[in-house]
Parts: sequence; C-alpha cells; structure tokens
Amino acid sequence: MSTDFDRRLLPPMMLGAALNPVNSSIISVSLVPIGVAFGAPPAQTAWLVSALYLATAIGQPVVGRLIDLFGPRSLFLAGAALTGISGVVGMLAPGFGVLVASRVLLGFGTCAGYPAAMHLIRSESLRTGKDSPAGVLTALAITTQTIAVVGPSLGGLLIGVGGWRATLAINVPLALAGLYLGFRRLPATPVPHRGGRSIVRELDLPGMGLFAAALVCLLLFLMDVRGGDWWLLAVTVAAGAGFTWRELRARQPFIDVRLLGGNLPLLATYGRALLSFVVSYAFLYGYTQWMEQGHGLSASEAGLVLLPLFAVGIIASTVTGRDKAVRGKLLIGSLGQVAACALLLFLNDGSPIWALLAVVVVLGVPQGLNNLALQNSVYHQAHAERMGSSAGLLRTFGYLGAIVASAANGAFFGQRADSGGLHHLAAFMLVVSVLFLALTVADRSLARVGRA
Repeated sequence: MSTDFDRRLLPPMMLGAALNPVNSSIISVSLVPIGVAFGAPPAQTAWLVSALYLATAIGQPVVGRLIDLFGPRSLFLAGAALTGISGVVGMLAPGFGVLVASRVLLGFGTCAGYPAAMHLIRSESLRTGKDSPAGVLTALAITTQTIAVVGPSLGGLLIGVGGWRATLAINVPLALAGLYLGFRRLPATPVPHRGGRSIVRELDLPGMGLFAAALVCLLLFLMDVRGGDWWLLAVTVAAGAGFTWRELRARQPFIDVRLLGGNLPLLATYGRALLSFVVSYAFLYGYTQWMEQGHGLSASEAGLVLLPLFAVGIIASTVTGRDKAVRGKLLIGSLGQVAACALLLFLNDGSPIWALLAVVVVLGVPQGLNNLALQNSVYHQAHAERMGSSAGLLRTFGYLGAIVASAANGAFFGQRADSGGLHHLAAFMLVVSVLFLALTVADRSLARVGRA
C-alpha cells in the first residue's frame, strides 16, 4: 500500500470544489438576459443568486456531516446527479419560479464537492500516517479562485452560442464528468455499523431542521434589512436556542456544540471567514456597480479592470502555498484589506483608470492569502472525524458574509451606485477589515497552525 497521497483523487476533488464557484460567477452575466426573457426586474432576478446562497449555506454543513458518517463517495455521486438534474430543469424552465427552484436544487447538488475534498485530504493523511502535501490544499484554493476568473467569460461565451439557457445547461456535462470521476476515482466506503440505532438518531434530523430554520430566517432578514421584518430575527433566535438545546442533548449531534464551543481557534476562524467574505463580496459587487454607474465604464471594461484581483490572488496563493503556517498570511491579508478599503475613500467619478487598477491589485493580495489561510486553518483546527461538517461550516459563514455584503451594497447605494455611496460602503468595509485585523492579532493560537 502506498504511503503517498493518492493523486488520482485530485481530479474529482478539484471538479467538485469548482461546481459551486463556477455557478456563482457565471450567473453574474446571465441576470440581465434572464430578466428580459421573463420580464423580471433586478430585485426579482437577484433571487437567482440568493437561492443558490441559501441552499448552499444550509446544505454545506448538512452534507458535510453526512460525509463524515458515510464517506464522500456516495454523497459526491448524489450531489453530481442532483447538479445534472438542476441543469436540465433550468435549461427547460418554462417560468421564473421554476428557474429559481432549479437554483435551489443546484445549491444542494454542489454542496458535496468542497466538504468531500477536505474529508479526502484528511483521510489520506490518516491513511498514510503523514500530513498531506501543502500543494494539495493550495491547488484546492487556486481552483476556486481560477473559476472566479473564467466564470463570467465562460458565461458570456455560452450566452453568445446558446443564449442564457446554455449557462444552466453547462451543469449537465459537468455533472456527467463528476459522475464518471466519482465512480472511477473515489474509494468505496463501507457502510458503518450503527448497532441498532435508527438513522434518524444517527443523522440528527431535528437538529438539522432547527439549524436550517434559524439560518433561513437570518439570511432572509439580512437580504432585506429595509423591509423591517423583525419577526424573522425573533424566529432566528428561537430556532437557534432550540438547536443549541437539541445538540447539547443529542447522542449523535449534527454539530457538536460542546466540541465546537471548546475549540475557540476554530470559532475564530469562522468569524474571520465571515468578516473576510463581507469585504470581498462588498468589493466585488459594489465596486463593479460603481465603475459602471459612477465612473461610466462599460460592463466589459469593468470586467477587465477586475481581472488583476483574481490574477494577483492566484499568484499570492501559489507563491505562499507550500508554507503551511497561516498567521503571517492572515496578518498580511488583513493589512491588505485595510489598505484597499482606505484607498477606495480617495476615488471619485474622475479618477484615472490606473487608480482603479491600483485598488484592485492591492486587494488581490488578501484575496489569495486569506482564502488559503482560512482553508488551512480549518484543516488543522477541526477534528478529523468531523472534517466534512467543519469544512461545510466554513462555507456557511462565508456565504453569510456574502449576504451581509449584499445588504450593505443595497443600503449604501440605493437607486444608483455613485461616489458618495462608494465612500460610505468603503467606510463600512474599513471597519470590518479592522475587526478582521484585530481578531487575527489577538489570536495567539494561529502561531501553532501548520507548525510541526
């Protein structure tokens, strides 16, 4: 038996981890033609993005827990199949409601890829008796960042060839590739012996349901803060309290809150993920809107200005990827976010293109360092037997940050993304970046992550 990492696992791992990011980025160029086709305003087409976020934020830790219990192969294959079904439903959708439903299916279908990859990396470490190569985690981080680069361009190409439905149909061949690689490359996992325990108790379905209820109500409130639906917060608190009560008493808890509560470094990592994603997504969507409406660039020109963001991020991940330590990455990343947000305060309608590019380049460094460091932190801080659900929770907190960013963009821009709104958004992002920096400086446990 080989004592080296099984590199045959890399193709399904990379493909599975890329399914969600590629659908998050491709949809950005599909919203306008979809709105025209169904007569849906921007506020309505935004649900095509939100539906994916909601399903993914809920599904990642749920599917991750199932992977911890039953192994990655069956969940990976089920997710690939559901992704293909969502592609068919979206491609043939007769109305906007069906299209939103297809995005929900897609969100659940793409939930298995990232937790399965993290579970496989940890299980290979246990099998070989040595830590998995740092390049594997780096490749996983770079894959998702690369997809963010090519997603909008691929979407534009697909729309040119087959219309907006082609951006949904692309999930069919991707799903077929996932099924093929899953069957051929992923190891079969023996069904665990439950000793007469029911599957309901093993899966903790009540805990999963309360978790989903709390998260749905919270995300719905954050997506429309101006709506004033404060009852959603009340339901969130009630469901959260019920979830905690249930998990403290469950024999096989969905999320072991005692174990998680005793793992303060992992909780701090989740907090940093939320703060980091707030800044990243607020910049990605807010800055893009301002470049088009406030500065007067076309959509294609704004897309070109953003390219260095991802290119610099990929370079930063590649250069630092073999160093498993995370503290230095997070410190430089948090300082880079502070600097980029401060630079936004000096931009206006007449700023030269080089100034716009400079901000993008500065933010590209933390874009690469933070994503890699957060992923490595979870790998080293989470308990091995709960790696799938722990990795899923990392994505959940990230998407919660994305929802907060979306709410901030709506609050500060209103009807038009002008320079005044950009400055208010930048001030908000600066506060969040400072909190990220403070949490990183105060966390002494980071010095031990990735060290022998």
